[in-house]
Amino acid sequence: MPYSDQDRIIALAGLHQAAHCVLRIANRGSVDIDQMEPCLYSLFQVDADDVPAVYGEPGAVATGARQIIAQLTGQPERNMEMTRYVITLLKHERTLAGRGDMLAAIGEGIEASREARGDAPLIDRDVIARFASLYSATISKLEPRIIVRGNPLYLQNEENQERIRALLLAGIRSAILWRQCGGRRMQILLGRRKLLDAARAYLSPTASAQQPS
Repeated sequence: MPYSDQDRIIALAGLHQAAHCVLRIANRGSVDIDQMEPCLYSLFQVDADDVPAVYGEPGAVATGARQIIAQLTGQPERNMEMTRYVITLLKHERTLAGRGDMLAAIGEGIEASREARGDAPLIDRDVIARFASLYSATISKLEPRIIVRGNPLYLQNEENQERIRALLLAGIRSAILWRQCGGRRMQILLGRRKLLDAARAYLSPTASAQQPS
């Protein structure tokens, strides 16, 4: 099926939202559940009707779209740590494209997590721990390894470690979706105006209902 600029910006926003949540946990020890849930939700969506449905409700990755705008315009400011996470996750997506064995292991792990979840909420610790374990067994083995920087007090907390790993796995899921939608690195480097227009268009129906992060 053909994909639109809006589909690509939603997938890229999902990637930026996951990175944003990692930054919040690493530096503040907490994150807005409404921002984290769409990232985790996307991991279970293997047969979604369309790209927006991968993340749930309309506007689910508005925070990620705002991060794209901030990164491209410098307003209010660019975050170099976020840039590092996004670039590394996109590199890992390219590596995974040639690692059918690892992709299969990730798919099997997600399916096992789906079966084990039952009616538990997305933010249930057992659900997150399963995703974290899957990340440790797969993506964390790739080079360059993603080094998360932040406040040691928060980073030494086991539950925060699990949330960060689960979110990085969700970031990979969004990177794969972005590529499936026709996303290419040159579009980020040379197509900034189109990305900005698409991000702002995505935000336009929801901007009045959601405050900037």
